[in-house]
Amino acid sequence: MKRNQKLLVGASLATLLIVLGCGQAMVDEEAPEEAQGQQVPMFEVDPLWPKNLPDHWLMGPTIGVDVDSQNHIWVVHRNTPDQFVAGTEIGMVQDPPLSECCQPGDPVLEFDQEGNLVGSWGGPGTETSDEYVWPLSNHGITIDHMDNVWIGGNGGADSHVLKFTRDGTFIKSFGVFGARQVGESDGRPVFERDSHDQESFGRVAKIGIDAEANEAYFADGYFNKRIAVVDMDSGEMKRYWGAYGNPPDDSVDLGRYSPDEAEPAKQFRGPVHCSEIANDGLVYVCDRAADRIQVFQKDGTYVTEHIIAPATRSQGSTWDIDFSPDEEQTFLYLADGQNMKVYIILRETMEVLTAFGDGGRQPGMFFAVHSIAVDSDGNIYTTETYEGSRVQKFVYKGMGNIPEDAQGTNSQGVLWPSQ
Repeated sequence: MKRNQKLLVGASLATLLIVLGCGQAMVDEEAPEEAQGQQVPMFEVDPLWPKNLPDHWLMGPTIGVDVDSQNHIWVVHRNTPDQFVAGTEIGMVQDPPLSECCQPGDPVLEFDQEGNLVGSWGGPGTETSDEYVWPLSNHGITIDHMDNVWIGGNGGADSHVLKFTRDGTFIKSFGVFGARQVGESDGRPVFERDSHDQESFGRVAKIGIDAEANEAYFADGYFNKRIAVVDMDSGEMKRYWGAYGNPPDDSVDLGRYSPDEAEPAKQFRGPVHCSEIANDGLVYVCDRAADRIQVFQKDGTYVTEHIIAPATRSQGSTWDIDFSPDEEQTFLYLADGQNMKVYIILRETMEVLTAFGDGGRQPGMFFAVHSIAVDSDGNIYTTETYEGSRVQKFVYKGMGNIPEDAQGTNSQGVLWPSQ
């Protein structure tokens, strides 16, 4: 009897193990299907970042953002008086003053991660400004591996890039202000494009840094149509290239972009708005009005291109990029100031996984989101130009599933803080 019971128990256990085994097999078979859902970094806006600026300061159009080795966030904005004259919605600068508010403040602002202003400097009115010419229209800010600060400009005569220490001490001017001016017409300066100039530039939008090679990549830019690579110390031109790695051709007039074009333009349509170097050595270039990112090797060899939101006209969809802080830089973040959103892109395939943001002035919304930067904790910082005139922080909340209705170029909408 006991033997039969043992046999019965043994048979039952065997059956149970087979069932469990089948169940495990079913779980194993289902797991890959579950894993197919690509998780992405998730964010929430911090509506109280940054903290109030001192002395009634207001930001003008914020035209650049970057993060340094201390996880301090650097912003450059346009604080020229015409952004604050009486009768505008921004504020007033009059002598005598019309009221207590407002003042433009310094163009370079340094914040800590908590949003405290910890430093500021720059502009044509600084004590050392006789050593250099501040850009007529400063554009973009880059903090290199030595925490030096690089600033370009897209004003008419801005044919140079400035380099400072983090406290604002002037180091060097790359190129000469006004180098492209060839005359005047009706009292106005006339400039000539030269995308082959070995000494100066044509309205540089942004600077990428290759610390290992001691090279700076100028997105050159608003007037010229090239990437120019220079030695970070001497300013010597090392190499340059246009779209698809070909020599730039300034004689080509591409006109306005149309999504109905038979094939992408063979020259940069411009503005050439960003140049970022990934850890694996690939160089990502924003050809903004052409809605595309072109990818190169460091020597200018063309690798591939990706069209983002190809129906976007006017100022285009590819304004600025940065990478997630993991070593592989798995994700690429793209600021799109025309569609008022930020795309989250799988860098390996350049597939747009999702996006966030919407047009508006409340926290988490955008008005012409212009520049983007990521700190070592994965938080995203964005600036907005024109009437946007602010910087926002999007706090990294870990990885999560993409809502079904927000996959691809569809947006998750406004990433308001969870309750």
